[in-house]
Amino acid sequence: MTSPIQDYLERLHRELAGITDGQVATYIPELAKADPAGFGIAIATVDGRVYEVGSTHMPFTIQSISKPLVYGVALEDRGVDHVRRTVGVEPSGDAFNSISLEPETGRPMNPMINAGAIATSSLVAGATREQRLARVLAAMSAYAGRALGIDEAVFESERATGHRNRAIGHMLRNYDIVTEDPEEALDLYFRQCSVLIDCRDLALMAATLANGGTNPVTGASAVRSEFVGPILSVMATCGVYDFTGEWVYRVGLPAKSGVGGGIMAVLPGQLGIAVYSPALDERGNSVRGVKACETISRDLGLHFLQPPRASVSTVRASYTLAELRSKRRRSAAENSLLAEHGAAARVFELQGDLRFATIEPVLHAIVDDPRPLQFAVLDFKRVSHVDGAATRMLAALIGRCAGRGQHVVLTRVRRGELLAALDTEIDPRNARALSFQPQLDLGLEWCERALLAQHGGTHASSAIDRLADHRLCEGAAPEDVAFLETLVSRVQSEPGALLVRRGDPADAIYFLMRGEVSVVVDLPGGGQKRLSTLSAGMSFGEMALLAGGQRSASARADTPVDCCTLDREAFARLETERPALALRLLRNLLQGTLQTAVQLTGEVAALEG
Repeated sequence: MTSPIQDYLERLHRELAGITDGQVATYIPELAKADPAGFGIAIATVDGRVYEVGSTHMPFTIQSISKPLVYGVALEDRGVDHVRRTVGVEPSGDAFNSISLEPETGRPMNPMINAGAIATSSLVAGATREQRLARVLAAMSAYAGRALGIDEAVFESERATGHRNRAIGHMLRNYDIVTEDPEEALDLYFRQCSVLIDCRDLALMAATLANGGTNPVTGASAVRSEFVGPILSVMATCGVYDFTGEWVYRVGLPAKSGVGGGIMAVLPGQLGIAVYSPALDERGNSVRGVKACETISRDLGLHFLQPPRASVSTVRASYTLAELRSKRRRSAAENSLLAEHGAAARVFELQGDLRFATIEPVLHAIVDDPRPLQFAVLDFKRVSHVDGAATRMLAALIGRCAGRGQHVVLTRVRRGELLAALDTEIDPRNARALSFQPQLDLGLEWCERALLAQHGGTHASSAIDRLADHRLCEGAAPEDVAFLETLVSRVQSEPGALLVRRGDPADAIYFLMRGEVSVVVDLPGGGQKRLSTLSAGMSFGEMALLAGGQRSASARADTPVDCCTLDREAFARLETERPALALRLLRNLLQGTLQTAVQLTGEVAALEG
């Protein structure tokens, strides 16, 4: 099943593909050959998932996006103090190729303008040009997760036309910012800008920064974690030059653009975004790239200056119906079917704030489950807030499920509360794929019924006519059952009536012959919690035969009910006059208790897992 996030990117790509503003860069002759129709968008998460659409595998040169990456190399090779003496971190407010140097020292204002980047390149360690280039290529390749190379034609074009950059390099040498032959630094600078990447590479580079310097796919370290903060800081304040203030206001993500048409943006700890579209605005930023990043940030709530409230992992627990069932007791045949097919229904107990970054792993788990889910149960009991982006992603998931005959069940949340906007986001034609259930347990039971109906499960009997057909009497001799019938009393109740009440004397066991009964306990804040629901052929109040004492829970008739009751005195008579029957009843009772214990153990294991 396609992810709702993938659907979102495809829709966004269609909406922005029609933008024809801007021109490809021409001051470097080779860049003028780029196809202005090229357009790709990719999002990579710190879990290593990549969502992409359009021209994401079209190669282009990294250009100025190399600057923060090489800045990280310099920090590793020379240390923070040395680098800070060479290049500052203040925004210049000028164009990328401006000569922004401190009047007294000649130090470039920041490493994102060309002057600062040339100075930074001069700090890369290595005894020869080849060694310094290998150092830069190795770092960039670690960011991308694959070996990268240089577009030699672009490099030669940049070197042949880079007179302004060459002038900047010699001015830096005049101030002793570049302490050796500036041609060495310029050569590396032209080459690092000519590294060939694609949009997917760029998204993984951004995700590597979001992941503290470690590539989320390969696990390789591209830069030491202590330098990620400084890199992102200069990206946030200087990454798009004289457009930076507007960018922070509208997009709110550390970013870096390049005249090759790429833009990468980083949401620390969560994801990286990359856009490729070579048509540039007057500042040298991709027109579609800026619009795509602005739209993604707004739609998905990613602005870093509007942080969500802190939360632990969104998924508190996850399990399938094969592992944990509802409180309705079922026959052995039904339990067998649910054990076989229950993996088709998975529960996600959610918690905290739901936003794009926190709901994305949930959507991924649903969409990419190795055994395609038929039912996804999302429990909202511990969810405190759902933003607009998460609501739209949830609506998109429901739409995808509707098209594939799948179902989303939302429990412990009501329309008009946390999900007030969900109805307006869902296409009415997809509403059939959504169910609301007031309790998680009822949501589990809803899925059980659907699975049993789909796989030919038998419905629980609504009534049995003879005591001999009751589960507790299985294996008993006919004459023993006939004797038992002389000892039991008949009890009938209407829906809602309490057959036993918590705290009453435990003085009889109930053989349920017709209808349904729920065993419940009262909650301190009001209401009741269901412990189990029983149908004809089952029993309750069994502790009366074993321990006596007081009832630990109440039993409520859910439908018209007919029961046979056997009190303790009558059972004592059975032990004396029909010991084989008493033993049979106890044995069948113990077998049922054992099945319940096994199920409860499995539930605990599922919840702890």
